[in-house]
Amino acid sequence: MRLLALDYGEARCGCALSDPTGTIVTPLDAVARPTTKRGLAALSRLVGEWGVERVIVGLPLSLQGTDTEQTRETRAFARRLSQRLGPDVPVEMHDERFTTRMAQRMEGEHSASEDSRAAAHLLESWLAGQSR
Repeated sequence: MRLLALDYGEARCGCALSDPTGTIVTPLDAVARPTTKRGLAALSRLVGEWGVERVIVGLPLSLQGTDTEQTRETRAFARRLSQRLGPDVPVEMHDERFTTRMAQRMEGEHSASEDSRAAAHLLESWLAGQSR
């Protein structure tokens, strides 16, 4: 099953894609202003072009595991995206704590943006959780 992970931010949304086996995760170009019509259309195109079967959106909880304003904004984005994609492509949230910090440590190792590297870590974390 091919998966798309999103590290949502109001200015840009990092993106990472799995191969169909869920073994290899590849960062993609970030999508600018993902809550706009153009941004949602770009994400929809990614889903269609790659045959994505599930979207994983990073859930930015506080270090204590509680919701923040960013958490609420991200949940609203995930709902809008889910409505846009319809019932055939589930949109799921996954704890993204520490993915940005891990992406910052990899700076220079990959040409992808920090946001998309964070999305790749998010997807790797989700996949690891599924294999347990």
